[in-house]
Amino acid sequence: MKRLITKKLVPGMVLSDNVYAHDNNQLVLPKGTVLDNQAITKLSFYSILNVLVEDPPENIMPANDNKESYASRLRQTAEFKEFKRDFENCASKFKAGIEVLINDKEHFDVDSMISPIYDLVHKGNSSSNLFDMLHSLRSYDDATYVHCISVAMICNILGQWLKMSDDDILILTEAGLLHDIGKLLIPNEIITKPADLTTAEYTVVQTHPAQGYVILTDLNLSDHVKNAALMHHERCDGTGYPAHLKGPQIDFFAKCVSIADVYDAMTSARVYRDPLCPFIAIEMFESEGLQKYDTNAIMTFLQNIVNTYLLNRVRLNDGREGEIIFINRDHLSRPTIKIDEEYLDLTMHPELYIEEIL
Repeated sequence: MKRLITKKLVPGMVLSDNVYAHDNNQLVLPKGTVLDNQAITKLSFYSILNVLVEDPPENIMPANDNKESYASRLRQTAEFKEFKRDFENCASKFKAGIEVLINDKEHFDVDSMISPIYDLVHKGNSSSNLFDMLHSLRSYDDATYVHCISVAMICNILGQWLKMSDDDILILTEAGLLHDIGKLLIPNEIITKPADLTTAEYTVVQTHPAQGYVILTDLNLSDHVKNAALMHHERCDGTGYPAHLKGPQIDFFAKCVSIADVYDAMTSARVYRDPLCPFIAIEMFESEGLQKYDTNAIMTFLQNIVNTYLLNRVRLNDGREGEIIFINRDHLSRPTIKIDEEYLDLTMHPELYIEEIL
C-alpha cells in the first residue's frame, strides 16, 4: 500500500484504510472502497489531504485526452487559448502582488490584482462559458495562486446571481482572491506530504485562516474581506474551523467564499483527468452539505449552475447519452434526461448519475 495526496488519486484505486473527517471523526469512506469520480470528489468536499490506497494494478491508467471530451475540444479553441494566456498572466500579477503584501505592505495595491480578474470575467461572455473554461485549466505548480483566482471569479459570478450591488460584488471578488493567503505561509512539505499528517501538522494547516486574517488586518480592505480569510472554513452547522462558528456568527461574504472554495476544489481539472462533471459536485452538496452553507447562497449558486446546462447533451455513468430536458428543483443533480424517445427521471434511478457534459 501507499499514501497518496488526494489530487493524485485515479478512479479504480482501492482504499486500504478507513477515511475519517479531521474535524468530527465522521467516517467519510470505508476501507475497501473502489474509488470513482464521485468518491474522489467526496474526499475533496471533506478537505482530505491524503489517503492510503492499495498498490494499483498495472491496468489503472490516468485519463487522457485521447477521447475527444468536451474539455479537450474546448482546449483546442482560440477562445480558450486566449483565456488560458490571460489567466496565467493574471496569476503572475497576483503572485507578484502577494509577495509585495507579505514583504512590503505599504506598497500593496489590491486594485492592480482585481482589474485582471474583471477582464477575465468579461471575456468569459457567459457564466456557463466562464465556468467551462475555468474547469478545463489543468493543475499548475502554483496551485494556491491559481485556486485563489478561480475562487475570485466564481465569487464574482455568484455575486451577480445574488443580485448584489457592484460595490459588494467587488468586495466579494476581493474576498475570494485573498481568502487563502494564509495558506501561503504553511510549509509546502506539509501541504504536499505523501504520508499521514501528524496531529501537530494538521493543527498547522488549520492555522491558515487566522494567519490570513493577521496578514490582512491592518490593510485598507473591507472587514468582509478580512473575515472571509478568517471564516471561509467555518460552516453554518458548526462543523467548521477555526472557531466552530454557526450560521448567524459567520460573515455572509465568508459564507459565499466557502461555497466557491469547495466547488472549485471539487471540479478543477487535474493533470491526470479532465474536470469532473458539475452535476457530481452538485450532488455532493445536496447529499453531504446543504446544511453547512447559507441557504440562499447555496441554492442560488446550484440552481444557476444547473440552469446553464439545460438542453445540454450528457453521458450517464452507464454509458447512455441524452439531453437534459427538465430540472428537478428538489433534486438539482437529478434532472430528467431524454434518451432517444425515452424520458429518464434520475430521481427514480439512484444508481445512475450524470458523469460527463458532452
